[in-house]
Amino acid sequence: MITRRSTLALAGAIGLPAAAHAQEAWPSRPVTLVVPWAAGGSTDAVARILAQRLTQDTGRSFVVDNRTGANGTIGFNSVARARPDGYTLLVSTVSTYAMAPWLYQLPYDNERDLMGIGLLAAMPIIMVVNKDFPARTLAEFVEMARQPGHRITYANSGAGSSTHLATELFLQEARLTIPDIGYRGGAPAVQAVLANETPMVFQAASGILPHIQSGAFRALGVASAQRSPLAPEIPTFAEQGFPGVIVEEHIALQGPAGLPAEIVQRAHQAAKAAMEAAETRQRLATLAVVPTVTAPAAWPAYFAAENAKWRDMIRARNIRVQ
Repeated sequence: MITRRSTLALAGAIGLPAAAHAQEAWPSRPVTLVVPWAAGGSTDAVARILAQRLTQDTGRSFVVDNRTGANGTIGFNSVARARPDGYTLLVSTVSTYAMAPWLYQLPYDNERDLMGIGLLAAMPIIMVVNKDFPARTLAEFVEMARQPGHRITYANSGAGSSTHLATELFLQEARLTIPDIGYRGGAPAVQAVLANETPMVFQAASGILPHIQSGAFRALGVASAQRSPLAPEIPTFAEQGFPGVIVEEHIALQGPAGLPAEIVQRAHQAAKAAMEAAETRQRLATLAVVPTVTAPAAWPAYFAAENAKWRDMIRARNIRVQ
């Protein structure tokens, strides 16, 4: 005999799978981490370390998908168009979420189509000169560069790159005019300074720390708010009279706009645990990367400030990318 109570129980049981599916904890299946840069680079390496740890911690697969091209904007666009369910996320860099909007026509709206889960890490950017360059301090470099008829140049690793814009920010703050010599990437730019084709370059720590340690380069300043734990002997620009020269190659975790708040929080908590694990810190240190995890609530103010900063600098310096 089927009673009213048993009928209700049966109806409830039939409805359970849908309700359970709607509320199942993220992640319940593999997650794709889109990296808008080629395999083998620093951002890719950080993403793979993160993916490996997240896979270990959650028991679900996190897979890196390199979607390259157009200075990172192809990868960004793919995530901007993805379903906001937490299974397609973006490992992004400041050069694309805060600098690219003021240099390129984008097929997406950085603010409307994407949202931030938080910062993951930072790569310090350091100004170095060839060991044979006469200036031994930043003050001496500035004094030389202010002399009429100076012949100082700098290595530009790519128009619109974070290191290019860091250099231009310094030149703006120091009121200097120094022409650049263009190279196709950070490695050729570093090699040019090693060969003394041009005396100076701004570069992420990962590409130049070994040359600083060997004595081939002389570090004149690190463009971060505080001295880097990777090279605490290098003074900041702020310490040397240029407080506006703060540029770090930030790596962030983002997703398509519309991600549910509970997934944002779970993703942040998982990423924070992964990035701050002792083993992860050790692996990142070999890449000259420092974990710098921030909460989702901090993203809007950070994002707005970085975009305003680079918009104003790019316009003031009339920087254009061909």
